[in-house]
Amino acid sequence: MKTILITGVAGFIAHKTAEKLLEKDYQVIGIDNLNDYYDVRLKHFRLESLKPYKNFKFYPIDIENKQKLTVLFEKYKFDTVYNLAARAGVRYSMENPDIYLSTNSQGSLNLLEQMKNHKVKKFVLASTSSLYAGLPMPFNESLEVNTPISPYAASKKSAEMMAYTYHHLYGVDVSIVRYFTVYGPNSRPDMAQFRFMKWIDRGQEIQLYGDGTQARDFTYVDDIAEGTILAGEKELGFEIINLGGGNNPISVKRMIEILEGLLGKKAKINYLDFHKADMKETWADIEKAKKVLSWTPKVSFEKGLEYSVHTYKENIDFMREIQC
Repeated sequence: MKTILITGVAGFIAHKTAEKLLEKDYQVIGIDNLNDYYDVRLKHFRLESLKPYKNFKFYPIDIENKQKLTVLFEKYKFDTVYNLAARAGVRYSMENPDIYLSTNSQGSLNLLEQMKNHKVKKFVLASTSSLYAGLPMPFNESLEVNTPISPYAASKKSAEMMAYTYHHLYGVDVSIVRYFTVYGPNSRPDMAQFRFMKWIDRGQEIQLYGDGTQARDFTYVDDIAEGTILAGEKELGFEIINLGGGNNPISVKRMIEILEGLLGKKAKINYLDFHKADMKETWADIEKAKKVLSWTPKVSFEKGLEYSVHTYKENIDFMREIQC
């Protein structure tokens, strides 16, 4: 049985990735600092679903804590490290850039140092489509991403570069997966899908930055988790791989329309100025993922939103309490 370390395991994507790895009978060690960037109750809610697995163990460890990471790496012989912990959110990164650098960049370096010291060979790093800002679509991995427009994107670029350095110097096998607007059940409450769903349900105004024509390459969380796992199961040397829906970008306005239909309620919208750190559109070229990982997304946007609303309704009292 391979032993896997997943950082940020109480988070949206890491939780789903851990769940799928546990179902494949890996031993999964999950760590998370359980910070209060968003409602911690949702993080505990996700963790509770992992506790029944006998091959899962959780430690409340921050990837910025070098001493605790050393103890953890001395206790377990890890085969693969999935670094899915991150400070996320483009706008918030402008208010607290120091936190983004210390977690996304320094935290990733701390893990790479432990891998070097304990001879762990496989590293999977979650990165972001935000790096492609201003470049021609569909975004291909060969594009030079040297013009990040937010501290969040810059901190992820830094982590990518450090991962390459450790591949070059110490032979760490690195797979970097760049995610494109992940959505699905139990998503982060600061994300549009969760916020809009909850605001429409409660009859509150949607706070919409821009006119709604901005569009994203939405990707369902189960598809993302499966692609992430595949990236960790292959020896690739050093590869950057897009994981996205691979279809034409879907507008925010269209998302609102679908949610209105699923909830049976009309949205009230307060239009705000478009934020300068946001991207107008994202669209992934996923040919590399198809070729290298034999991965393609399976869940359509409409079906993914249907699953999301269903889960929301199943836990309606709890979800209505979550702050967003």
